[in-house]
Amino acid sequence: MNSEHDSGAVTLVTGGASGIGAATVGRLLDAGHRVAVTGRDQGRLDAFAAERGAGERLLAVAADTTDLASIGDAVQATVKTFGRLDHVVANAGFSTHDNLADGDPEHWREMLLVNVLGPAVLVKAALPALTESGGRIVMVGSTAGIKNTPGNMYSVSKSALTSLAENTRVLVTGSGVAVTLIAPGRVDTPFWSSHPTGVVPGGPALTPDHVAEAIVWSLAQPPGVEVNQVVVRPTGQVH
Repeated sequence: MNSEHDSGAVTLVTGGASGIGAATVGRLLDAGHRVAVTGRDQGRLDAFAAERGAGERLLAVAADTTDLASIGDAVQATVKTFGRLDHVVANAGFSTHDNLADGDPEHWREMLLVNVLGPAVLVKAALPALTESGGRIVMVGSTAGIKNTPGNMYSVSKSALTSLAENTRVLVTGSGVAVTLIAPGRVDTPFWSSHPTGVVPGGPALTPDHVAEAIVWSLAQPPGVEVNQVVVRPTGQVH
């Protein structure tokens, strides 16, 4: 198992060009990791990589996290470029910011695919390489998946992700692969750009870097130590 400060560690982050994902990529690079980052827009990924200035230590690969062939290609590109894969961070996700009474089921469909199927597909695609390296899987959930918001389908998707993390942990127990769910509370990110108000709701909020610190901390645990769930709220958030 590679530690946070092992310059050879290789980590793949989905949805890594903005928000929590981008902050995580930055912290991983600072810690000496080589990083692969995915998203759907290659141009946006290339711009992000150029901005980071990490050179050959950062690989940008366009991929659809809900499609096994696509994310499988990203995993293969990571292994081909860096020689192995030690960790994956299932970060890609979004919210429709609606509820069962007034929402659009077609929008829910896409959200459920990205938020639930995507991490499951990533596990399937990456598991052989992670088993070989004795690596770690991190899934970025939400406190919405621990304490439900009335009628909120995003909450449903993150509840499913919470279950997926534990389901995955049970599956890989004994293989040397560790699984962690990071469940942040309210975070000030572009996540809120699709909210009807376009801004973070009133009240305390974390920064993306706060959550990225928790992710990188979980990856830096010593061999034989597995942190299964980390809930991170801004001080003062009730739910």
